[in-house]
Amino acid sequence: MNESSSTITAYAEITDLLQNTPNNIIITDNLIRAWHIINNPIYERICCSISGGADSDIMLDICVKCDVSNKIDYIWFDTGLEYQATKEHLKFLENKYGIKIIKYKAEKPIPISCGTYGQPFLSKQISEYIHRLQNHNFQWEDEPYEILSQKYPNCQIALKWWCNGRGENSAFNISRKKWLKEFMTSTPPTFKISNKCCHYAKKVVAHKAVKDGEYQLNIVGVRRAEKGARQLVYKSCFDDGNNESYANYRPLFWYKNSDKVDYENFYDISHSKCYSEYGLKRTGCAGCPFGRDFEQELEVIKKYEPKLYKAVTTIFKDSYEYTRKYREFCEKMNKEERGMQE
Repeated sequence: MNESSSTITAYAEITDLLQNTPNNIIITDNLIRAWHIINNPIYERICCSISGGADSDIMLDICVKCDVSNKIDYIWFDTGLEYQATKEHLKFLENKYGIKIIKYKAEKPIPISCGTYGQPFLSKQISEYIHRLQNHNFQWEDEPYEILSQKYPNCQIALKWWCNGRGENSAFNISRKKWLKEFMTSTPPTFKISNKCCHYAKKVVAHKAVKDGEYQLNIVGVRRAEKGARQLVYKSCFDDGNNESYANYRPLFWYKNSDKVDYENFYDISHSKCYSEYGLKRTGCAGCPFGRDFEQELEVIKKYEPKLYKAVTTIFKDSYEYTRKYREFCEKMNKEERGMQE
């Protein structure tokens, strides 16, 4: 195999692979690890979850280069709110690598999940806690945990979050999101909030796909450098599946942004128009309210994919408006705080 061939395929030997690597120890070490894991004979069936995003493009390139026996199945989860540019890019990848990307539909489309369980707000973790509180008819009281736990005895975990009961500086306290508690006590949500859209569009579907496909190894594009819950959940590039029937491998786990750039430049990795033309920094569910820069993303969607814009501004309407109110509240409180310090 070589990079000049019309269709990129696997190298025959690891020595051939290592003759064509950039001067980057992280990339080289991880290519060696990928080669040995993917070609391990105990893994007869392997799946690799493709998203069409930048990290996914690098992961796919690594997998194809190392998969001597062509035993990897490439799968993609269609959430129902995908960019047309992403779908076009998947076709490009199929032609570039001579592969077939298996497409899976959401178990429950995002519009149905949001209508049934609630809309996403700020983050998966925050949305989950709020969802639990709402399910117990919580009235957004600013009372000590001892009092609230008596009033809502079946909602202990979410109450711990609400009352900052996980210890100082815990990532599982509401105080980690500045002014959020003050905002919610003064402006309680009037709509349902939940992270179930992610659950039914991706997590459940992915788990079922791996189980039904009887795969022994599941490859995903998670990086340690990413912020959020992933930093807390994953400690290494590999795990044995925690009592599941398959192991999990994260080829990009140790990659920093600079390593991504080195890989992209050396191997001439092309990304979707979401990056090259739209100027986005992420793909995935279009207009997701979890995105810090969702306002800028909405402007891009409106310009390049107007039909998608109409969909997301309908589905996530309440969450967008509530997030804007929260951000305005934060600006006001921060200004008052600075005034008191002067």
